[in-house]
Amino acid sequence: MHIDSAVKDHFSDKIIQWHGQFGRKHLPWQHNRTPYRVWVSEIMLQQTQVATVIGYYQRFMDKFPNVQALAAGDSDDVLHLWTGLGYYASARNLHKAAKTVVDKFGGEFPTTLEAMEALPGIGRSTAGAILSLALDIPLPILDGNVKRVMARCFMVEGWYGQAKVMQQLWDIVEQLTPTKDIQPYNQAMMDIGATICTRSKPDCDACPVSEHCQAHNNDRITEFPHKKPKKVKPVRTEYWPLVVHQGQIMLNQRPPSGIWGGLYSFNAFDDERAVKEYNDVKSWDVKTWQELPEMKHIFTHFQLNIRPILIVIQDHQYLMSIADSNQSIWYKLDDELSFGVPTPVLKLIKQIKQLKLDK
Repeated sequence: MHIDSAVKDHFSDKIIQWHGQFGRKHLPWQHNRTPYRVWVSEIMLQQTQVATVIGYYQRFMDKFPNVQALAAGDSDDVLHLWTGLGYYASARNLHKAAKTVVDKFGGEFPTTLEAMEALPGIGRSTAGAILSLALDIPLPILDGNVKRVMARCFMVEGWYGQAKVMQQLWDIVEQLTPTKDIQPYNQAMMDIGATICTRSKPDCDACPVSEHCQAHNNDRITEFPHKKPKKVKPVRTEYWPLVVHQGQIMLNQRPPSGIWGGLYSFNAFDDERAVKEYNDVKSWDVKTWQELPEMKHIFTHFQLNIRPILIVIQDHQYLMSIADSNQSIWYKLDDELSFGVPTPVLKLIKQIKQLKLDK
């Protein structure tokens, strides 16, 4: 798709003017812009709304104010500060990338697109956002908000997950991205997608480039962007024993890779019979055996149905050996969490606390 130069200039001018009047300028990562601060915000914002990210971002910056602090940080601390954001692989990659920046680049972020993309967890759009927003390097971005604006403005047919559709979108943003005022332009593009060109009920009257929007001009705004073809997600059911003893609950650290890698969770079994066999092997003296309400947790590729079983146990010699395990810990329910746990585990811990079990 070829875009006329006059259209390109008018489009970028309108976007930059809009930013001067209406663009968001109060967000914490927009002040004292550095590649590190922009990078952390971009990773957090990939799957989470701005309003939710602000608190997480501020707490993260308090603990890890620069890339050197993050590189030297403990993985449990990183995952703990990520608890509730989801997509924990992003946190692990953030930690790995920080170490690479310190070890390979002396603590200074690289300034080329290729070097930035080589860092763990940084794709083309994120690299472009970091370099353009922090260093004013004229590079295009294509996050979820910008994809939606482009798909509507140019009536791009097809779902983002198709390579040919993504290539078409990249071709469009490359042509439209100006060579100057890149920071306000890219920031405005993201802001317009987040606040005006929203998924539902876009405010076309407030859009600075509605005259260039083909979907708007053809009254087809609701048709774009095309939705992902529906596919039934497989369902997995797991039984989780929540083993409690004297105000403590047993947690197990998951392997470093895979789902919830490095986080603390509960053991998982295919059925209740397997949980009972597990209990028999441990020879626990069970005081309470109670099935709790089922929980559902949605992943990108499947749905997990969690069936928690509360097991309150009496004293037993096995309890002592647990303390010596590298993978298992006894967490005191009265203490603040100081390590990362998946969202369903956090919910279950809160639920157990509310039961006020005898210690």
